[in-house]
Parts: sequence; C-alpha cells; structure tokens
Amino acid sequence: MKPQMNASIIPAYKAKQSQTFLTIGTVTLAGAMMLIAFPAQAYVGPGAGLSLLSALWAVLAAIVVAVGFVLMWPLRKMMRKRKANRAAKPATANASEHQNS
Repeated sequence: MKPQMNASIIPAYKAKQSQTFLTIGTVTLAGAMMLIAFPAQAYVGPGAGLSLLSALWAVLAAIVVAVGFVLMWPLRKMMRKRKANRAAKPATANASEHQNS
C-alpha cells in the first residue's frame, strides 16, 4: 500500500524547488552577462582629471595639516609653559627682594 501525501505539502515543496532554481538561474545569468560585457566607449575629458587631482591634493593637504597639528601640540604647550615660567620668574624675584629689604 502506497502512503498518500498530504495535498498541502506538494505545492510548498514545488515552490521551494522553484525558488532554488530561480536563484541558481539568476546567478548563472548574471555571471554570464559579466563575462561577455563589452567595455564602455566613453570619453573622459581633462576637466574630470583635474577635478580628481585637485580633490586628491585637498585630501592629502588636510591629512598633512592634521598630523602637523597633532605633532606640534606638545611643542606649543611646552613653549607656552616656558614663556609663563619666564614671566613669573622676575615677578617672584622682585617680590623676594622687597621682602629682604
């Protein structure tokens, strides 16, 4: 005796099989189209090249300036501290002379 399948299972199985076939077919078609694609016959004028170069120079300049500021920060802080110490030194020396007299 052959077991009978439920009628609701058969359409779900076929739908799943159809989705798998559709996915494999889509991937195969997309791959074939990429392999046989012809190069575009397009003209890129000198303005586009100059724009690209100017944008590249702007990015490089921004990176150099940012790195420069990060590297100069400790030097600037040290110079400010040294200047503040020099300005404070004569004031304390004058105050100590006035106390001794």
